[in-house]
Amino acid sequence: MHPTCAKLPRMTRQVYHVVCIIMKSPLVLKIEGADLPIDFLDPGNRNTYAGREAHPSWRNAMLSLVDARGFRVADIGCGGGIYARAWLELGASTVIGVDSSPVMLEAAREHAGSDPRLSFVSGDAATRLADNSMDLAFARALIHHLSDIRPFIFEAHRILAPGGRLVIQDRTPDDVDLPGSTAHIRGYFFERFPRLLEIERSRRWTKEQVATAMRQAGFTGVATVTFWEIRRIYQSSAELTADLRARTGRSILHHLADDELEDLISFIGRKLSGTGRSPIAEADRWTVWCGRKRAAQGECG
Repeated sequence: MHPTCAKLPRMTRQVYHVVCIIMKSPLVLKIEGADLPIDFLDPGNRNTYAGREAHPSWRNAMLSLVDARGFRVADIGCGGGIYARAWLELGASTVIGVDSSPVMLEAAREHAGSDPRLSFVSGDAATRLADNSMDLAFARALIHHLSDIRPFIFEAHRILAPGGRLVIQDRTPDDVDLPGSTAHIRGYFFERFPRLLEIERSRRWTKEQVATAMRQAGFTGVATVTFWEIRRIYQSSAELTADLRARTGRSILHHLADDELEDLISFIGRKLSGTGRSPIAEADRWTVWCGRKRAAQGECG
């Protein structure tokens, strides 16, 4: 066991194992107040990041950044494969989803069916892919697990062909600071339990930090945009309550004890009562960074 890992609490060590991807040496979680008490290796969590489809709001945001038709795509930290499948819908010729959790990969394969254009790789993420072998490297909700994003970004640069694109999607401190509303349900988590907001802030990279790291790795034309992605549409408040109670796709809620989670559910219920909004469209604001690997000398791009 790596000495850094040995110092961590048991459940945090499990997360450390899951996110020790990309680098040839172990990654260290960004754990200052933000260790995640969720076990991605637990079969009970296998559908936590698999049981939904990417919303058109996500597809529209990606289409505004890159035309992926015919691209070879690597979805790094793919979880249950939600976005690996979505890239095929956007025209990718092949998609390789990479994740170090066999539980998540099992769910990803189950939901993917038998499409020969889609495959999933277990192990050290991008380091198992060949040099210059991808046209697009995509990482959604990955970098907030990393204490140092530079090795990941340099590795993404290695696997991309000349002219290839890196697209990173995550939330910044500014994104998580937004108040709760009937659309932004997550904001109510932090209103009720301010300590969760401190945890979120501590594990989020700023827009400038990520853009700088991309430029240092050799990416050009680095640009950032923000957009609201609809996470899920609930037909009733009961459906939302069930999703919250299961902590589905929300690692931050694993910081709450069961009685605190019930208190939060009641709090959100009071906030939403009387709004008359049904169905409930839950959305989060995301930041996307996009950059391009320089074309080889003599090529256009």
